[in-house]
Amino acid sequence: MDGKFIGLVAVIMSLSIPLGAMYAYYRVRKLRCEERLAAIARGVSVPMVAELSETARSRRAGILLVSAAIGWILTFGLISQVEREPETWVAAAFGIIPLAVGIGFFLDATLIRRDLHPSS
Repeated sequence: MDGKFIGLVAVIMSLSIPLGAMYAYYRVRKLRCEERLAAIARGVSVPMVAELSETARSRRAGILLVSAAIGWILTFGLISQVEREPETWVAAAFGIIPLAVGIGFFLDATLIRRDLHPSS
């Protein structure tokens, strides 16, 4: 097999996996909507699920990004120590990007909360 085939498979997979995930998300939402409409048509009381507030969404994104960044940095840091390859710290440094974005989301959540509840 040639290396071009592997590249082709990588491109196809990198495009098809997100498309498949988006389609599955769309189908699940559509089925939930149809189920809710059918229940309403039969006269069943359907409770509305409250969406998260903007503060909660920012806080959740911050938690996920900071956790992922810490995991990324620790993983490549441990690989660097075990394998005795200092070049691996370069890969660990890329964990600073999601770490900074996650801290930005925490800051955003704090500022939104402050705007909603002014102290004076």
